[in-house]
Amino acid sequence: QVQLVESGGGLVQPGGSLRLSCAATGFIIRLYYMRWYRQAPGKERELVASIPPGGWTTNYADSVKGRFTISRDNAENTVYLQMTRLKPEDTAVYYCKAEATFTGGSEYWGQGTQVTVSS
Repeated sequence: QVQLVESGGGLVQPGGSLRLSCAATGFIIRLYYMRWYRQAPGKERELVASIPPGGWTTNYADSVKGRFTISRDNAENTVYLQMTRLKPEDTAVYYCKAEATFTGGSEYWGQGTQVTVSS
């Protein structure tokens, strides 16, 4: 069964840190571009960070640049999002997405994990 399962969300105070994980089953992530998105209440889903199959580069939204780090462990079939210096505006449901890099491939979404930044 193809599945992406996010974990690691929770409640954290401003300035704190969290590490999100996205574990894939049923497919091999080393053939996929991996991305983290987030969606805050009443807002559209936005792209937060991306990492290609080889992990040789990363891209971030301006709002998280310098605070968030995306990484991947292809051997563990898992992608991570390390979040530091969290702000209340980072509060959202965070989603993991896999995009195939080969013709005819599919894309998959996780179910999301809630991150709340509040004192």
